[in-house]
Amino acid sequence: MKLALGPILYYWEREATFSFYDEIAAAPVDIVYLGETVCSRRHTLRTEDWFEVADKLAAAGKEVVLSTQALIESESDLKTLRRLTGNGKFMVEANDMGAVHQLSAAKVPFVAGPHINTYNPQTLELLNELGAKRWVMPVEMSREALSHMQATRPAGMETEVFAYGRLPLAFSARCFTARHYNLPKDDCQFRCMDYPNGLTLNTREGQPFLALNGIQTMSASIYNLIGELDSMRATGVDVVRVSPQAFHTPKILKLFRDALDGRTTAQAAAQQMTKLMFDQACDGYWHGKPGIEQSYLAPAENE
Repeated sequence: MKLALGPILYYWEREATFSFYDEIAAAPVDIVYLGETVCSRRHTLRTEDWFEVADKLAAAGKEVVLSTQALIESESDLKTLRRLTGNGKFMVEANDMGAVHQLSAAKVPFVAGPHINTYNPQTLELLNELGAKRWVMPVEMSREALSHMQATRPAGMETEVFAYGRLPLAFSARCFTARHYNLPKDDCQFRCMDYPNGLTLNTREGQPFLALNGIQTMSASIYNLIGELDSMRATGVDVVRVSPQAFHTPKILKLFRDALDGRTTAQAAAQQMTKLMFDQACDGYWHGKPGIEQSYLAPAENE
């Protein structure tokens, strides 16, 4: 299986972002997704900057994919979308149907991103007819449901699974982080930059439940399927995706790569990963359970 790094879902400082991708150029990852997928007000990197990063990563031997926004709200957003879908050099991950139709009209292959609601074989077949060569399973889908999809997957279509990171669950026209500070969305003061892994939202009982990331709602727990790599192979998964976090992402990628290549066991990798995670793990959706649940348990360090 190939290892992919998803787009950065948070708002990081410009230099921090460039430094991050300098590290990724040397990381053991096959595919790198780039671009702003959450909020068009995030301007530390412009479209030209993303193209520059893409060229550097491609020169380092990575397959580069440019990701589009999941929620298009303005003519400016459409202009950016047209530049990405018409870039003529890199494959594009479409995160809404507007991007799908632009890419289909241009007759170029694309990736159907996790925010396209691909929950049945008919939808997957339609996306394939429109030009999709890879689809990213929706994060709420279970292994059992994926198995049914794989049974009728169109020939030549790759399957990618979101396997690590806070789960991107929903989008809204309202900015939750700005609302938290009683700020209007158009004068948000870019407060989401203060939370490089999202702003954790607790229940009244003090349990971490969700994370606020601008207009995006995420899980507070970190989805971690490092212990499910064998079941992914058995299901015919082609690509495993790691979502960037502000700390230790290259180390996490190496643990996934070592487990995929058999240099370490999934159990040992999972145990080491507990030291690198900023919140508790979850894997409920993969097992058809509530997403917050955790079924796979890494062995204790002294075992």
